[in-house]
Amino acid sequence: MEQTLQQEASINTILAKRPLIISGPCSAETEEQVLATASQLAATGKVDILRAGIWKPRTRPGSFEGVGTKGLPWLQKAKELTGLPVAVEVATGKQVEDALHFGVDVLWIGARTTVNPFSVQDVADALKGVDVPVLIKNPINPDLELWIGAAERVAKAGIKNIGLIHRGFSSYGNTEYRNAPMWHLAIEMKRRFPEMLMINDPSHICGRRDILQEVAQKAIDLDFDGLIIESHIDPDNAWSDAKQQVTPDVLGAMISAMIWRKEDIISEELHIQMDKMRAQINQLDDELLQLLGQRMKVADKIGQYKKDNNITILQTNRWNAILERAFVKGGQLGLSQEFITKYFDAVHMESINHQNKIMNS
Repeated sequence: MEQTLQQEASINTILAKRPLIISGPCSAETEEQVLATASQLAATGKVDILRAGIWKPRTRPGSFEGVGTKGLPWLQKAKELTGLPVAVEVATGKQVEDALHFGVDVLWIGARTTVNPFSVQDVADALKGVDVPVLIKNPINPDLELWIGAAERVAKAGIKNIGLIHRGFSSYGNTEYRNAPMWHLAIEMKRRFPEMLMINDPSHICGRRDILQEVAQKAIDLDFDGLIIESHIDPDNAWSDAKQQVTPDVLGAMISAMIWRKEDIISEELHIQMDKMRAQINQLDDELLQLLGQRMKVADKIGQYKKDNNITILQTNRWNAILERAFVKGGQLGLSQEFITKYFDAVHMESINHQNKIMNS
């Protein structure tokens, strides 16, 4: 009992480290591969927790779905060899039981599980009476309520140490990333749950190794608490997700090259300068809100005119003209088309809502 409490204290101490780095192969393939990867990762001195996929939920049958429970003793050996605690993904109550039986230190719930409340509840039921840290990946689809619901179910099972993993979201039209980061959703989760560990998974966001560094750096710049990155001794011949994995040496170099920023500054002089600039931002935000309020009053007048003359709310040609004008003007002011599109979409929908109320009053 005393040894168990010491282990729990140890893993909680590790999880409190900033930045926290979790790494290991997407899939445990053979005992030799797991032990070799673990040894090389430990030798970098950059990794805090070893991860490996034991059960792999795949989109279509016929793909490699993991070696299963027989791979758990390999992780035990890796832990004994390197001293690194180990983490695995679980999707069912039985997998939770098997992982805990073989001394897995950290569990995580994958995106395909988070999306299904019944599956999350099955995992949560198996966690009752257990004190093990649980990390929860965002669901595949961009739905914060599912992510929050998963965390609530795990918390109700009595788990005290819960963290979040941002691994991006499936979205129509996304071509740059395997899973679109949609940073604003992760930022919103950080805002709602500032006490929770939030780590970024650039491997699953990128889907390819050439942009890993860029995405990982952005996460750290946004004050994420750490990273979970897939690493393999022979990435090109990995049995799953070969394109997004890196060797332990590349991982070590990548971590060393990153700029690790801090959330706060100690200097009083720097605080004063920051406060001045933030006061300017607050003033500009107030002015923006005043202007938006005035814009909606004009939209109300237009809505009344459309109602009186039986004109439809949506005027596609007018909307396209507004966007084209905004792209040109915004580009001259250093604003991206992506931002302008999102901003004007939001303004446009608010105008439509205003006009709709008038049209149906």
